[in-house]
Amino acid sequence: MGKRKKEFENVEFKAQSYFRLLAYAKPYWGRMTIGILAGFIVGGSLFGSMLMVPQMMMAVEKTQPATPAEQETKEKQLATKIVKTIEEKKAATTAEKVEAVDDLEILAQRDAKLAKELKRIREYAEKYNLPIKVTSSDITWTWGKKITFPVVDGFGNLSWQLFAVYVSVFVLGWTLKNLATYVNRYYTRWVGAKVISDLRDDVFKKLANQSVSYYGRMDVGQLISRCTNDTSAVESAVAHTIADATRCPIEILACAGAMIVAGLQFKNPELLLIMGIGVPFCILPIAILGKKIRKVYRRAFANIADVVSRMHEVFTGILVVKAYNTEDHEYQRFKRTNRTYFRTMVRALKMQLLMAPLMESVAVATTLIFLVYAYRCHVTLTELAGLLLPAFMAYTPMKSLAKITTYLQRSMAASDRFFDLLDHKEEITEKPDAVPMPSFQQSIKFDNITFSYEKDQNILNGIDLTIPKGSMLAIVGETGSGKTTLAHMVARFHDPNTGSVKIDGLDLRDMQIKSLREHIGIVTQTPILFNESIADNIAYGCHDVSREQIIEAAKQANAHQFITDGRHQMGYDTIVGEKGFKLSGGEKQRVAIARAILKNPPILILDEATSALDTVTERLVQDALNNVMANRTVIAIAHRLSTIQHADNIIVLDKGNIVESGTHAELLAHDGLYRKLHNTQFGGNA
Repeated sequence: MGKRKKEFENVEFKAQSYFRLLAYAKPYWGRMTIGILAGFIVGGSLFGSMLMVPQMMMAVEKTQPATPAEQETKEKQLATKIVKTIEEKKAATTAEKVEAVDDLEILAQRDAKLAKELKRIREYAEKYNLPIKVTSSDITWTWGKKITFPVVDGFGNLSWQLFAVYVSVFVLGWTLKNLATYVNRYYTRWVGAKVISDLRDDVFKKLANQSVSYYGRMDVGQLISRCTNDTSAVESAVAHTIADATRCPIEILACAGAMIVAGLQFKNPELLLIMGIGVPFCILPIAILGKKIRKVYRRAFANIADVVSRMHEVFTGILVVKAYNTEDHEYQRFKRTNRTYFRTMVRALKMQLLMAPLMESVAVATTLIFLVYAYRCHVTLTELAGLLLPAFMAYTPMKSLAKITTYLQRSMAASDRFFDLLDHKEEITEKPDAVPMPSFQQSIKFDNITFSYEKDQNILNGIDLTIPKGSMLAIVGETGSGKTTLAHMVARFHDPNTGSVKIDGLDLRDMQIKSLREHIGIVTQTPILFNESIADNIAYGCHDVSREQIIEAAKQANAHQFITDGRHQMGYDTIVGEKGFKLSGGEKQRVAIARAILKNPPILILDEATSALDTVTERLVQDALNNVMANRTVIAIAHRLSTIQHADNIIVLDKGNIVESGTHAELLAHDGLYRKLHNTQFGGNA
C-alpha cells in the first residue's frame, strides 16, 4: 500500500511539474493563440478535404461506360421518371418555369447529389449577383470572356472539367492545411523554445544567488548537468509537445468526424463500429511502454550527471592527475561511469524505438482485418475511401501523440530534477523592506556571533568584535579555526546562526545585499580570473570605466609593467585563459589587486593574499596591497605573520573562539598561541 501511495505521489508531482512548464508560456499567450487557431484551421481544412474524397471517388467509379443493353434499360427507366416528374409539377404557371424546374429535376433523377450541389451554386449566384449561370448540362462564367464547361459527359458521368474543379478545391484545402500546419508549428515551437530560454535564465539566476555554503555542499558537475542535459531534454519535450499537442488531437477529431459522416452517408454503421474498435489497439503500445520509458530516463539523467561530474572533477584537477600519473586510472573510472550511462540510454532507446513499429504493426493488422470484412460485405471503393483514407490520415497524428508521450516521460524525468534546483531555498535572502547601505562612517561590529555548517559543530562561538573605520584587523589561527568564515560574514556570504553583524549600528540582514557588497572588495589567496582579457578582468564589476582608469589601477597594483613589457603580446587585450592559466601566480594576484583598486571599496578583505607566492613576488604584491589598503578598513586573514606586523589589531582564533587580541608587540609579549605561531615561522626570534 505504501509503495502504491509513493508512486501516486510521484506521478502527481510529475504532472505538477509539467503544468509549471506550461505556466511559463503564459506571457506569450498571443503567439500561442495564433498557433492553436492554426491548429483548428488544420483540422477544419482536413475535415473538408476528407469529405470531398468520396465525391471524387464516386466520380472515378462512374467513368466506366455501360454496355448497350444496360444503357438502353437505364434510359428507359430515366425517361419514365422524367415524365412522371413533369406531370407532378402542376404548380408551375408557365412553360418557361416548368422548363427551369424540370432542368435540375431531370438531373436529380440521374444524380441527386450533383443536382443538389448545382442548385446550391445557382442560389448563391442569384443571391450575391455572381457572374455564373448554372443549368443541368453546363456552368457558364458570364463576366468578360464567357467560359462554359459541361456538367456531365456523353456517358452521363461527371465531366472532367467539373472533376478538375473538385480537385482544385481539394488542392486549395490541402494547401491551406499545410500552411496552417506551418503556422502552428512555428508559433508553438517558438513559445516552447522561449519557455526553455526563460527557464534557463531563472535557474542560472537562482544558482548565482545561492550562498557560498551551497556550493560547498553541491557537486558542480551535477549542477552543470542539470543546467545543460536536463534542460535540453525539457527543451525538446516542450518545443515538440506544444506544437503537436495543439494540432494532433484536432487532426484526429477531424478524421474521426469525416469517418462518421462517411459511415452515416453510406448507411453502413457496422464498418464504422469495427474501425472504432480497432483504433484503440493502435495506441496500446503507448500505454504499455510509457511508464517504463519514464523510469529508464530518470536513471539515465542521473547517470549523465555522474559522467559530467567525473569530467569536471578530472579537468579541474588535471595538475594532480598528471603529477600522480593517474590518467589511466581516471580513464577507467570515467569509462565505467560512461558505460553505465550508455547501457541506460540504450535500454530507453530500445523502448522508445519499439513504440512506433508496434503501433504500425497493430494498425496494419487491424486495417487488413477491416478490408477482409469489407470484401465479404461487397463494400464499394467509394465507401472504403470515405472510411479508410481518414483513418490513414489519422495515423500520422496518432504517431505524433505517441512521440509526445515519449517526450513527456523523458521531460518529466528531467523537469523533476530541474525544478528541484528552482525550488531550493536560498540561504541568504533579502528582506522585502531592506534598505541601501549608507556610507560607511564608524565601525563594523560582531555581536555574539555563532555559526555552524552542520548542526553539531560550531565554526564560530560567541564572537564579539569591533573594527573601527580606517583600521586594519588581522585574523590569525590554525587551519580550520574559522578565519575565512568570520571575514566572509562582513560580505554576508554567510549569516550567523545567532547574534548579528552590524555596520554603523545597522544589521547586515536589514541591508540590500547588492548595496552592501558594492562597499566591499575581496582579494583571495587563489585569485579568480575569467577567460577574458586582462583589461576585462581588472574592470570586472565596474561599469563605464575608461582604459586610462584601468591602466592607473594596474600601475598601483604593480601590474602595468608585466602587462606591457612584451611577455603578453596583446598587452591589456591578452586573453588570460581558463582561470588565468596564461598568467603566473604573482601576475594573477596583481590583476586581482588591480580589480580591487579600481572598485575602490571602503572595506577590503584580504584572504591570505600572499601566502602562495615566492619572496620576490610577495614583495611586489605586498607593495600593491599597501597601495590598496591606504585609507580603507581592512580585514586581513594572515598566514605569514610578517605581513600583518603593522595591523592596528590582531585577533587569534582557536576552534572558533578569540583566544588572544592585541597588537603584534603586545601579543609577542604575551606567551600565548600567537607567540607559538610566530616562533614556528621565525625560529623563535621575536
